[in-house]
Amino acid sequence: MNPNFDDKDRKDFLIQMYNQLCSEIDRHIKIIWQIVGVLLSAFAIFALVEKDIISVDIASDILVLVCGLSIAIIIESNYWYNRNLVIIANIERQFLKESDAKEIHYYFTKHRKNNSYIDMMIIQIWFVIILLCVILVYHFSIQVLPYINLDCSNFSPIKATPYLVVLVGSIILFSFHRKRIENYNAFIKNSPGIKIGNSEDFDSNSDHTT
Repeated sequence: MNPNFDDKDRKDFLIQMYNQLCSEIDRHIKIIWQIVGVLLSAFAIFALVEKDIISVDIASDILVLVCGLSIAIIIESNYWYNRNLVIIANIERQFLKESDAKEIHYYFTKHRKNNSYIDMMIIQIWFVIILLCVILVYHFSIQVLPYINLDCSNFSPIKATPYLVVLVGSIILFSFHRKRIENYNAFIKNSPGIKIGNSEDFDSNSDHTT
């Protein structure tokens, strides 16, 4: 410890850091709710389709990309939520006693596993996935299904682009998801914090909202 940094300064610093991290968690959660507005406003793209400014295929491509971006934001926000929660729990361990696990709360005793998602973010992901399915079903019904029994020469390759975007996007998102799990696990391995009693007695996958 820095000799010019006494115990009181350390406590004040940790408290300020704690408050800042809590504020950042709140910010990352609010970012998730902004996705709803982005996705709903994206449907304005179909107004351009009605005016023959862009095709249904291009509009579907754009909406699929927006859905992919939304899921990527959820993955990133969940990682920063869990990361900050680890730091918050480690700071709480500097002040709380083992008995506080029963007298106050037990969340600080053990960290969440494998960057698990809080329920609100899971709901958001399912919202995006369902919306994506609606887009693809709509596109398939008007751009693919009518051509199935016709000569393939009448089928334009651009009609397949939304499904190609979904395939490529899914691979990228899965890789990003796996990377964030690795980042999180490396973080809690390198910064496990002070061990509090028998932390195995507590469920680390509870929905932390500290």
